[in-house]
Amino acid sequence: MAKQDVLNKIDQALNKIRPMLAQDGGDVEFVSFDEKTGVAEVKLQGHCAGCPMAQMTLQQGIERAIKEEAPEVREVRS
Repeated sequence: MAKQDVLNKIDQALNKIRPMLAQDGGDVEFVSFDEKTGVAEVKLQGHCAGCPMAQMTLQQGIERAIKEEAPEVREVRS
């Protein structure tokens, strides 16, 4: 699959999860995707950036949503 297709899927996944993050005053920004390693990098913003639940939000919310949309992604880092 072309890298742009994967990037589009990641964007779709992030758009699905943004309303949940916005409820708590947060957001997420896509930073990069490495095709060779399958690692996507995102940046938590707003209240999510300093929240004690940020790691859980990343793994259980953001990473899960991205992997469902784009199985090419093996890991999501913040």
